[in-house]
Amino acid sequence: MMTMRGIFAVTALVGVAACAQPQQLSVEKAWVRLAAVKGGPAAGYFTIHGGPTDATLINVTTDVAIRSEMHESMSAGGVSSMKPTARVEIPAKTDVVFAPGGRHVMLFDVNPGIKPGERTITFTLTFADGTRILQNAAVVGAGDTGTK
Repeated sequence: MMTMRGIFAVTALVGVAACAQPQQLSVEKAWVRLAAVKGGPAAGYFTIHGGPTDATLINVTTDVAIRSEMHESMSAGGVSSMKPTARVEIPAKTDVVFAPGGRHVMLFDVNPGIKPGERTITFTLTFADGTRILQNAAVVGAGDTGTK
């Protein structure tokens, strides 16, 4: 048999859980790896945390690159390749990771003044419903893992 104190504790926990805010669509752990070859494209990575409803990422831009494209890397028959993708589905309450060897953002014609470790750049992630998220990204050199 549960005591009054036990009933109160359970009721309080249920009440707190009911008041919790739903997780919001958000982005974190953003970083950019500069190209190994002068003039080559850089690559951007980050993690998107899905909010309370499904979302669709349709564009990622930055002011320090002339053009950007979302890409998906894949391997078939021992050959690696990548292809552009126009949209990335973000299921509700699910993390979608852009990481080396998988999804990433190619940044073409990056401002040559951007140097590793000197500053961050800002990504603008645009979703199909009009939501835009600004996210700072650390800049690392070619060959760096971005996990410092």
